[in-house]
Amino acid sequence: MEEGAPGGVQSIARAFYLLELINAAGGELAISELADRSGLPLPTIHRIIRTLITSGYVIQQSSRRYALGPRLIGLGETASRALGAWARPRLTELVEAVGETANMAILDGDKAVYVAQVPSKYSMRMFTEVGRRVDLHCTGVGKALLAQLPPANVLEIVRQTGMPASTERSITDPDELMKVLSRVRELGYAIDDGEQEIGVRCVAVPVTGAPAPTTISVSGPETRLTPEVVERVVPHLLDAAAGLDRQFRQPGTR
Repeated sequence: MEEGAPGGVQSIARAFYLLELINAAGGELAISELADRSGLPLPTIHRIIRTLITSGYVIQQSSRRYALGPRLIGLGETASRALGAWARPRLTELVEAVGETANMAILDGDKAVYVAQVPSKYSMRMFTEVGRRVDLHCTGVGKALLAQLPPANVLEIVRQTGMPASTERSITDPDELMKVLSRVRELGYAIDDGEQEIGVRCVAVPVTGAPAPTTISVSGPETRLTPEVVERVVPHLLDAAAGLDRQFRQPGTR
């Protein structure tokens, strides 16, 4: 707490905490739910929420539930671009080590969104537009993101979105997905073996320490990114993720 501004820093921390609670609940909460989950007194929550509403960071719906406001959209987009730029040197090192395209993606609601990519130097290579949103259940980055969530949250997401098949290899059963995610947590990496696009293989690992679920991946044609090559790629991915994790945990490095 800063001297001369009693409660100032604490109020800011509480405001961000309430925003994070709303975000974790899928984007909206009732005032009673905010009180239960935060443990803060109702008068305190009312005061903070009123300020956030005035600023456009929270809106009150007709149901009297509170939802994330439109002013957060611009902040999120700018933060995503900044995160991608900050991570690009690590992704470049990864491409130099393994030869295939490297990506970073974050969880955005019920989708994975790509925030950075460094392409392979091969003429035949994988390309994903930065900003593209993809399903979670049938992509390597998606499964690496889902594996960071509690099982109840995973089931809630797939109930909302369904599990459409992008290819004949896509997982379309929630129970099977939960088994796969358990394996991802055990191994430390996720595989997309032609589940989003036939002929393409992707391997992804979580990046811990990030403010939101984050993953990095390597993708390429399955003729080059064979299971044997994947075994050699995984240690490089884990090293890159560990380096990013250290950067996240060191103030002032971003």
